[in-house]
Amino acid sequence: MTRSDLFAHLAARLGDRFQTAAAVRDQHARDESHLPPAMPEAVVWPLDTAEVSAIVAACAAARCPVVPWGAGTSLEGHALAVQGGITLDMTRMDRVLAVRAEDMDCSVQPGVTREALNAELRATGLFFPVDPGANATLGGMASTRASGTTAVRYGTMRDNVLGLEVVMADGRIIRTGARARKSSTGYDLTRLMIGAEGTLGIITELTLRLQGQPEAVSAAVCDFPDIGAAVDAVIETIQAGLPMARIEFVDEASIAAFNAYAQAGMPLRPHLFLEFHGSPAGVAEQAETVGAIMAGHGAGAFQWATATEDRARLWKMRHNAYFAAKALRPGCQVLTTDVCVPISRLAQAVQETRADIDASPLQGPMLGHVGDGNFHCALLFDPTSPAERDEALRLSHRMAERALALGGTVSGEHGVGVGKRKYMAAEHGEGWQVMGSIKAALDPLNILNPGKIVP
Repeated sequence: MTRSDLFAHLAARLGDRFQTAAAVRDQHARDESHLPPAMPEAVVWPLDTAEVSAIVAACAAARCPVVPWGAGTSLEGHALAVQGGITLDMTRMDRVLAVRAEDMDCSVQPGVTREALNAELRATGLFFPVDPGANATLGGMASTRASGTTAVRYGTMRDNVLGLEVVMADGRIIRTGARARKSSTGYDLTRLMIGAEGTLGIITELTLRLQGQPEAVSAAVCDFPDIGAAVDAVIETIQAGLPMARIEFVDEASIAAFNAYAQAGMPLRPHLFLEFHGSPAGVAEQAETVGAIMAGHGAGAFQWATATEDRARLWKMRHNAYFAAKALRPGCQVLTTDVCVPISRLAQAVQETRADIDASPLQGPMLGHVGDGNFHCALLFDPTSPAERDEALRLSHRMAERALALGGTVSGEHGVGVGKRKYMAAEHGEGWQVMGSIKAALDPLNILNPGKIVP
């Protein structure tokens, strides 16, 4: 089948859910990353697994690349059609298929967003805990092995996906995993697909683990005299085994951005944002213990947010950190970094990174989910200045090398995509070639999101 035959076939089958208009293709040519746009040749919107299977099988016959697309919020070019082909926009596959409250799990299509799922769950007393900040689709979150602010307590997508339905490169449909809470049968294909970024199969259904809404929730912020004190307080809190729901670090530059963007009026010092979940007595005990640890590292007084609207305002400010940073320099582009190190090496990694940025002409607010050793910088550069772009890339490269030297990873949660692919050999050694062998076995024609992750 030729490419033109393929497009004629898909247009006849899908009608206006097959588009080649330049404006539509351009909407799917860029994400939130600093990477250059890559326009697909066509965009299709499937409605169910059978359609995905038929589309992929037809693309295999024509040897046409297929690139899955969710909310377009990725930060490393995961869904850019760098080798052309078709973008498979999954956003119309957005149904919550089943909620099984008694088993604390649910099944959803991949285009359901995390906010939409939690709105659906509100009356059940359950919630889905993984919170990357952006209102990403759950299929995209699984494909990038996303995590976020709550990972320190509830884990990442790897820990919260029980099973998947996946369309393979030849159009076959498989189911992985089970709703049982454990199994010792066969290869773990669920976790093979989680984080594969659509290079091994297209996720068309997810079975997710749910959590009970905590009886009591309390949030707070506190400031510190310097970065080292804040990070040391985090390390001691984690090593003490305290079940924090969230513990987020925000440096002085980020606070300045918050103050300018949201009129926050916060002291220009490094801060921690914290949240406690549990029973009223448990939350009070956790807060008291954490408060003593923070005070021991020179923290200022806790500013508490117990009302739902106050907590929402607090975390909205944290989740808008990207936009607040970008507003510091109108017209700038943002290179968002994402490294993760062992908790014992976190202070060194953060302080050395801050020193690098301070010695640079670029601005780079820093924040992170430091409860699990993961932190980010928003490196602001003029997109028309090659020198500034090179400087941002140099700083990002220094962070990646430092993370690997400290026993960490170049991506704690954003994934590989195009942007981090160059570090895969250094991080995984011969394991990267093994990943390539798995890709070749499952996708011998290399049509599923080619140019990402593997050699």
